[in-house]
Amino acid sequence: MSQMTAAHRISWPRIQAMVLRYWYLLMSSWPRLLELIYWPALQIITWGFLQSYIAQNDGFFARAGGSLIGAVILWDILFRGQLGFSISFLEEMWARNLGNLMMSPLKPIEFLISLMIMSLIRLAIGVIPMVLLALFFFNFNFFAIGLPLIAFFCNLIFTSWSVGIFVSGLVLRNGLGAESIVWTLMFGVMPLACIYYPVAVLPVWLQYVAWMLPPTYVFEGMRALLIDHVFRAELMVTSLAINVVLFAASFAGFLALLRSAKRNGSLLGGGE
Repeated sequence: MSQMTAAHRISWPRIQAMVLRYWYLLMSSWPRLLELIYWPALQIITWGFLQSYIAQNDGFFARAGGSLIGAVILWDILFRGQLGFSISFLEEMWARNLGNLMMSPLKPIEFLISLMIMSLIRLAIGVIPMVLLALFFFNFNFFAIGLPLIAFFCNLIFTSWSVGIFVSGLVLRNGLGAESIVWTLMFGVMPLACIYYPVAVLPVWLQYVAWMLPPTYVFEGMRALLIDHVFRAELMVTSLAINVVLFAASFAGFLALLRSAKRNGSLLGGGE
């Protein structure tokens, strides 16, 4: 009985070894490191100056309390959380090393946890300079949001991991020919998540679809906080509930796609 328990126990040293592998890979390439900082910095400067212009010419946006800049930062957390997860996974596909990992004692859950940790590391490298630029150029203190920021961040990162797990499973099963979905899926969610505008802007039938997505509640909550100075906890609770279902479904889907890849021999291929 104790042997069976040990076989199913998560091994943190194995997870640590995988995180160190991805960390050394990231640190060994300055272009990879620069890219993590470059795009978030470019976004915050572009959209920040746009909000500054609008604020000078429109009373509503002058009262918006930096909601556009806040939306840009939260969107980057969502997008780069998923991308940071998926890039680490794709590194194994590009190196054709995934088959070796799956034949090692490394469990799928340990592999996914290591990707989640690397997602947070990559996210911190990109978003922290972004937040500092927002403070320096536009006097927008992202951390002044306070405790609600924890709820925003947790819900967005759980969504990004769920999407990352699912698309990684698709690439695992279908090979690098499906790699484009890693880069495009989150942008497909972008209009429905109502990042820069309220849900009420959408047609009525699309509003029902939008409310099925956890990020929608986060961005609505962010606008309510920055514009109306009201923290809507019910939005965060609903978002978390949807995230729990989404995360469980994505994990189950990944395991199913992994089993399918093993049966069909695509685990060792990984080509187009």
